[in-house]
Order: sequence, then structure tokens, then C-alpha cells
Amino acid sequence: MLNTFLQHPIISRIRRNHGLEHATIHILSKNHPGKAIAGHSDAGGFWLIGDLDTEQVRAGVQQALTRMRNGEHKLAVHPNCGTNFVTSGMAAGLGAVLALFGARRWRDKLYRLPLAMSLATLALIFAHPLGFLVQERLTTSGHPGDMEIVEIIPTRRGRFKAHRVVTRG
Repeated sequence: MLNTFLQHPIISRIRRNHGLEHATIHILSKNHPGKAIAGHSDAGGFWLIGDLDTEQVRAGVQQALTRMRNGEHKLAVHPNCGTNFVTSGMAAGLGAVLALFGARRWRDKLYRLPLAMSLATLALIFAHPLGFLVQERLTTSGHPGDMEIVEIIPTRRGRFKAHRVVTRG
């Protein structure tokens, strides 16, 4: 059932765009060290936010797509992905809730606070590799298939320089 959901055309496009976004950020970060770059994806492509010229973005996107097509599928996974942060936050929250489960009075909850912090920290440690796995299996795809770049549109997101990368396929 999960595989059917992940293969749905809209979900598949979002996952492939998300993977290409990450691969592009990997390449741009390496080629332009010190530049802060962020992004987010949707079914029509992805946004890149950062102080980059359109030609730098175009070269990064093209190199990312080529490298992924040539088998570098792991470029789709990025350590600063929101998936990692959500996975870590959920795990830490669950650890804290488990520590406080059954404590009814404030004094009991306060008494369990060190346990809650310990379980939350332990959950964060285990969540780190779990976030990468969730990215790899659910939220991104390192297999772009027949995806192609339609256009790259320079724009602004508030006071930040940005580019909209439009894809199809």
C-alpha cells in the first residue's frame, strides 16, 4: 500500500523534485562554499533561496540531474533536510512523553524531568540515522527518471534572492 502511494504521479514528482533539489544544494554548496542555500519542493519543481546567479543555479541543477542519472542516487539525501528535523523532533517528543506518562501531579512530572530529558536526548541520537532513512525511502527519490528542466526563473522571496526551478516528466 505504501509503495502504491509513493508511486502516485503527484507524490512521485514531489519526491523526484525534492531529490533533485537536495542534489543541487549539495553541488552548489561544494562549488560556492560559504553561501547559505535553502530550498523546498513541490510537484512543479523546487525553489532555491540563496545569493546565487541564475547561471550558477542552472549549472548546479544540470550537474545534479546528470550525476543522479549516472547513478549518484545518494545525492538526493541531505543532512539539513526538514525530514531530519521533523523525525528528530517527533522522536524527542515521544521520548519525553513516555518519561512523563502516568505522572499526574506537577511534582511527579518535575521529578521525572531528568528522565524526560535523557529519553529525549537518546531519541535524538537514534533519530539521526532514522531521518536519513525516512528521506531515502519516503520523502525523496534519487531516481529522476525522465525528468527535465523546463526553466529557471530568478525572483525574490522577501528580501532574499531566489530561483524557481520548473521541471516536467
